[in-house]
Amino acid sequence: MGDTNDRSRSAKRELRRSLLARRRERSAPERDRAGSAVRDTLMGLPWLAMGGTVASYYSVGGEPDTRRLVNALWKRGTYVLLPVFLPDGTLDWAAFDGPDSLAPAGHGLVEPTGHRYGPEVLGRADAVICPALAVDRRGNRMGRGAGCYDRALAHKGPHTPAIAVVHDDEFVEELPTEPHDRPVDAVVTPGGGLHVFEPAAVIWPGR
Repeated sequence: MGDTNDRSRSAKRELRRSLLARRRERSAPERDRAGSAVRDTLMGLPWLAMGGTVASYYSVGGEPDTRRLVNALWKRGTYVLLPVFLPDGTLDWAAFDGPDSLAPAGHGLVEPTGHRYGPEVLGRADAVICPALAVDRRGNRMGRGAGCYDRALAHKGPHTPAIAVVHDDEFVEELPTEPHDRPVDAVVTPGGGLHVFEPAAVIWPGR
């Protein structure tokens, strides 16, 4: 078991390096096009269309742009939570109240400056939009290696969808995994739209 986990960790490190290098090469127009497509797909989903509370993130670097999505949800009246990274690797959450509610937080990140609600507030979200470097056909998600979202997703409700956002070529056949990795319920890509994994932990309307 130990050898298997060691091999998985090594494979993940190599794959992360490759994925991050590829993201650094993506142009601003490509990221913008990806962001518009992702926004249009996500804005039409029932959990996001009905208002309520959505936990999302403010994209950085070569990630598909989610800033359009966050602003569109906020303007529509959705209560949007964004992550605040704590020193111990825990994700706290605070409300997005327009671009002026954000401040630089290091490593290119921006974070909301308002009241922090604690990690458990994710249990009240109607949907969780989470970043990923890659997602595979079984719903396994690869992050940046700190485990922040693996721990955070433990707080979401059992019927709350966790939806990852990646570029088209980051939706892959299979990823190396470790026991602590938490899968997502769906993935959105710019060209392929929404893909729901089966069996899903949530009830997807129309399925």
